[in-house]
Amino acid sequence: MTLAVYTTVYPGVEPYLKDWHESLRRQTDQDFELWIGLDAVGRDTIQSILGEKLEANWVAAPPGATPAQVRQQVLARIVATCAGVILVDSDDMLHPTRVEAARAQLSMCELGACGLRLVDRAGNSLGQNFELPAGLKPEDVFPRNNVFGFSNSAFRCDLLRKCLPIPAAETLVDWFLATRAWLHGAKLCFDSEPRMDYRQHSANTARVRFPVTPGQVASDTALVMRHFQFLLAEPRRDFVSERAEALSRAAADTEKFQTRVVNHSERLETYVKALNALRPPAIWWSCVAHPALSNMWGGQEPGK
Repeated sequence: MTLAVYTTVYPGVEPYLKDWHESLRRQTDQDFELWIGLDAVGRDTIQSILGEKLEANWVAAPPGATPAQVRQQVLARIVATCAGVILVDSDDMLHPTRVEAARAQLSMCELGACGLRLVDRAGNSLGQNFELPAGLKPEDVFPRNNVFGFSNSAFRCDLLRKCLPIPAAETLVDWFLATRAWLHGAKLCFDSEPRMDYRQHSANTARVRFPVTPGQVASDTALVMRHFQFLLAEPRRDFVSERAEALSRAAADTEKFQTRVVNHSERLETYVKALNALRPPAIWWSCVAHPALSNMWGGQEPGK
């Protein structure tokens, strides 16, 4: 299988590029094509930081391109030439078996992911892993949550081709593509072994550590609502019907949560306190409209 390893380089990630590059050089499987999307950072800048000429397929984004457009541009080229693609973030670090394990995964499924070891900005372990909750299959987290990020996922390109294009204004690109794969009924798998170091810092779009704050829940809810709007605007041909219906229900629940909890500061404080006490498994977007606390936002609106 011809595999691509794809990352995007953008302003602010420069301090982490050496660690990322060194982890790539330590891969037990070196039989891959490296693809780098350039988002307002030039090839010369990257090679100057690394101190060497890097052999890669460089794809420069046009001025003013959104993050989604940057990734759409590169992925559209990858699916035209490769059989599979491993997605890695340029501020994270690959464990030595990341490529080897992803290749094995893609021989068994269409979309796979691995566990993540959470580290701080300096790369020190935070003593916590990101993993699939016990007793769940990867398809069970959809459509409300996600475990397939651009740091830990790998797609077969025949599946990814069906999931493109990405809406230009979509922020949660990884979740959008993974949800479309789920809606198509793709075969998913998850390797619980951490094969990436996932750096935690203020620039993370999706945060996974508890405790959460009211501000975080409010901002995450806005992102999740917008994400559902993009998915619901998609043509539904070839989607598994019951999964499309589950998506509609999740979107409606999130809208209720926004109206009945997030828009009321006291209710939001109560919800956050209960959620932090509950400490649910830390997967992406688990702080928004958590089903275990649906009594706070489901059913009849309080006071009615």
